[in-house]
Amino acid sequence: MSSVTHQPVDAPLTQAAMYLVLTINPGSEPLDAVRSLCADLPGLLRSVGFRDLDGRLSCIMGFGSSAWDRLFGSPRPKELHPFKEIQGVHHAVSTPGDILLHIRATRMDLCFELATQVTTRLGDAAAVVDEVHGFKYFDARDLIGFVDGTENPDGPDAVAATVIGDEDGDFVGGSYVIVQKYLHDLAGWNALPVEMQERIIGRTKQTNIELADDVKPSWAHNALTVIEEDGEELDIVRGNMPFGDVGKGEFGTYFIGYARSPSRIERMLENMFIGRPPGNYDRLLDFSRAVTGSLFFVPSAGFLENAPDFGAPQTPDTSSPGAGAPDGSLGIGSLKGESSHE
Repeated sequence: MSSVTHQPVDAPLTQAAMYLVLTINPGSEPLDAVRSLCADLPGLLRSVGFRDLDGRLSCIMGFGSSAWDRLFGSPRPKELHPFKEIQGVHHAVSTPGDILLHIRATRMDLCFELATQVTTRLGDAAAVVDEVHGFKYFDARDLIGFVDGTENPDGPDAVAATVIGDEDGDFVGGSYVIVQKYLHDLAGWNALPVEMQERIIGRTKQTNIELADDVKPSWAHNALTVIEEDGEELDIVRGNMPFGDVGKGEFGTYFIGYARSPSRIERMLENMFIGRPPGNYDRLLDFSRAVTGSLFFVPSAGFLENAPDFGAPQTPDTSSPGAGAPDGSLGIGSLKGESSHE
């Protein structure tokens, strides 16, 4: 795995970020344009990033399940499937998404310029269906006032949590990512006593100290998002950021979680929305509503650079019936359906 360069899924948080979800238009020409962009993205990144070498500009590109089949065909990542809708006490929706672009920098103008260059390059090949501009809010806090992402691993631990190894030999260096846009009922949240807010999150609000086990409720957010296997905690890397529109009264968190297996995040989400045990759900969801939900595969940097060499047999006008979604929409309901946020 050390010889394969992964996309910067383990990069630390920056002051600004843009999250773009796109759908690819029908036809063979849009597919060719997307593959071409894959190879050209490093050059665009260097050109924009050169304007401020200290700006830490980066861009991660991922692909949804049906888009992968249209663009690249076989082989496909072992655990790539559409985002699985969860209907529990609250609802985790599944929304369309063929391409994810996660752009980060210390300055929003760098993010904006790269996004502009990328979408200009794509032209009519793809349409942006969701765009969120995230910002760092004081000391990495969410708009609900709590520090977000405290448990993120870093360094080698972050790589181990997010980057695929020998478990999928065709896609070493890849990663999975789930995104959800949450809108907060800030009026309702701020009406709660701070002590109740702290019980819901599982941490103190001012000092960000985790509540003791004998004080923390079993339905606390950080209790339900801990996933263990054989006694070992399974980590993910979150790139969450707050966003908002004061004029529209929109205040939210863009959840984005990277992992070497999507099942880690899916299990977290199942705990949150259905409960562990069922009914013991995350009370944060009483004040925070998921309005999008998509799953993407993030291939290695080397795969992206060679993307134009893939997929010629998968253009839409081939004679293969059903091309473009070998797993079909039935994949939505397979597996157990699980996931995360914080």
